[in-house]
Amino acid sequence: MNLKACLFDLDGVIVDTAKYHYIAWRQIAEELGFEFTERHNERLKGVSRQRSLEILLEIGGITLPAEEMAKLAERKNNLYLELIRRMTPEEILPGAQEFLKACWAAGYKTALATASRNAALILELLQIGSLFDVVMDGNKVSRTKPDPEVFLNCARDLRVPPAACAVFEDAEAGIEAAVSANMLAIGIGDPAILHHADLVVPGLASLSIEILRQAANKKIS
Repeated sequence: MNLKACLFDLDGVIVDTAKYHYIAWRQIAEELGFEFTERHNERLKGVSRQRSLEILLEIGGITLPAEEMAKLAERKNNLYLELIRRMTPEEILPGAQEFLKACWAAGYKTALATASRNAALILELLQIGSLFDVVMDGNKVSRTKPDPEVFLNCARDLRVPPAACAVFEDAEAGIEAAVSANMLAIGIGDPAILHHADLVVPGLASLSIEILRQAANKKIS
């Protein structure tokens, strides 16, 4: 089946908001009295805010009632929002905007598929919302990656079969979700981590439509 749509994760693929998530979670951990490292932060990539908080508390060996957890999740989001409201289009990762435009020029539909609940704000700040036919974020799904719900919902709204979609992901959970959805999985980052992907590249700047088509043809064959 020919490729018809490209589905992009946000954090680590289009823009590096992961650093802002880390800063906010690290501050929460400090307030709770333990250290939260960048290595710990790898476990939070691609998962929901609630699950991220649960993992954070597991790392700190802390158990809290649901009401306190809700307050912490809200505080973390407020810290994060303070940071991302300073973002500008200059923070778009190298090659991302150019590759999105190339997808449009090639006739591919595009979607943003992210666990972020702040995707609309980020797209507005980056001024790239018009480059996506569909935006599927954490406000529109009930299950997070590695569940394939977000990608399958994108395919549904784009009216494209899952097998005709390519997913661009920097998180292991996202690649697992793409594979579960029977989509072409393009990893952005470290091949050692994203070894289940059909193709792994350092960033969208390293991709072209021709390389994407070759990867799609190889998967089909």
